[in-house]
This record gives sequence, C-alpha cells and structure tokens, in this order.
Amino acid sequence: MTTETKKPDVSAAIITDGGRVLMVRRRVKEGELSWQFPAGGVEDGETAEQAAVRETLEETALTVKAVKYIGDRVHPKTGKFMAYTACEVVDGEARVADAEELDLVAWVAHDEIPDLVPYGLFEPVQAYLDDVLPH
Repeated sequence: MTTETKKPDVSAAIITDGGRVLMVRRRVKEGELSWQFPAGGVEDGETAEQAAVRETLEETALTVKAVKYIGDRVHPKTGKFMAYTACEVVDGEARVADAEELDLVAWVAHDEIPDLVPYGLFEPVQAYLDDVLPH
C-alpha cells in the first residue's frame, strides 16, 4: 500500500546571500500579503523544491539551488497549502523579471523582516533565518 502526500499548492524559496534574505513585493496583494518570498504554484510532476527554484528564476531572474526543505503548512492568511525550501544563489542578480506579478525585489536584513511582515513568519522559516542570518 502506498501513501500519497498532498502536493503543495504553492512553493516558496527562502534565499539567503550576504547575510540577507530575498523578498519580493507583489503587484496584487493576496489578502494582507504584500512582501513575501519568491513563490508560485507547484506544477504536476514537480517537487516543492523544483517549484521553488523555477519560480525564483521566473520572478527574479536569479538561478538558485535548493539546499534544505524547511517545512509546510496551510497559510493562515491565504488558506493555501504552502511548502518552504531554503535555497542558495548559483548565478545572477535579483531583479523584477516578471513585472506583471512583482513590482519590487529586496535583500532584507534580519532586523528588517518584522517591518515588512508584521504578522510574523512561519515558525520553522523564522528559526532557519535566525540560524543563518546575522542579527
């Protein structure tokens, strides 16, 4: 008997580089969400990690590689089943590559995150960033 795990609706990339984490601002808010991590839908036959890498390239022109699966949850603001993957930069400079979806990208320091995400991050993501970012 095989057990099927539910495929996440959305996969987010937690990309750190130079002591900062990459965040993007969407043109259209999803509920209260404005600033968030590069993310998008998981396609059929794709893992959450593969989706995080692909969405990052599509949205920010940044080539990354998945290094650690952080966790998943049903997002309290959107109700979507989210997966979170830690990634590191392989090549490129982050920029708005999908101007229909994004209007800004920013490398954010640890102490700036609460200003952009006042309701707090998913606890495993916050714990990961606490561990890898200087503060």
